Amino acid sequence: MKRNTATVASFFRPAAAAVLLLLFFGWDEQARAHPVDRPFSPVLRHPQTYRDVGQVSEHHHLEICCLHANILDYYLTNILHHTNNDHAQMHRLKTNLHRISTDLQAHGCNVTQYHDHKNAVDFRTKLEKMEKMKGITKAISELDILFSYLQDYCVEPRNSTDA
Repeated sequence: MKRNTATVASFFRPAAAAVLLLLFFGWDEQARAHPVDRPFSPVLRHPQTYRDVGQVSEHHHLEICCLHANILDYYLTNILHHTNNDHAQMHRLKTNLHRISTDLQAHGCNVTQYHDHKNAVDFRTKLEKMEKMKGITKAISELDILFSYLQDYCVEPRNSTDA
């Protein structure tokens, strides 16, 4: 009986060690999975870091805004003037888009600066490869996408208290 107990104990020691080892690794993995439990460097909570992030992000938004202002200018000079006011709102749309383009340029978007930007070149190249009316139709059908980008990157977000 003593021998059986010793055999059982000798069997359970490595098993218990293995279980403890697995639990340790499991806790270690969990600790690595939750970095918020570890202390961060002070710059993460420093107000200057937040200001710097905001300024860089704002600059990025301005670049994207002006890139899309360049594409809008392309629409006004190369796409929309080919339409014969087939739609009742086309004249008003052209007028409003021209006003938006003028406003963006008045607020600092130099649309010619983005003429050689890869995305603008790719956009124009794809349209120019298409048959003329197919390219115009495709561009007009994607006007809502352009307008969404202009809203997202060119319009300052309102505070929820302003609404």
